[in-house]
Amino acid sequence: MKYVEKCPHCGGQVIEKEVKEVLSGGINTAFLTVKAGVCSHCGERLYTPETIRRFEDIVTQLEHQQTNELQPVGKSFQVVS
Repeated sequence: MKYVEKCPHCGGQVIEKEVKEVLSGGINTAFLTVKAGVCSHCGERLYTPETIRRFEDIVTQLEHQQTNELQPVGKSFQVVS
């Protein structure tokens, strides 16, 4: 996928990298690795429209407790003060 050459935020060079994202929906969280254009100067991440739609679909699944297609990797806990 070809991304813009210059970062729209700072003007730095954009290169394609694999990045890890954390998505939350309701009380659920999902981790995934995707390709993104990343600014070598400020770190701004640029995603394709398809990747953004995928993020939105996953967040909706998490919000509606539709996690059958997701692989569990552990448990999360909240520290109560």
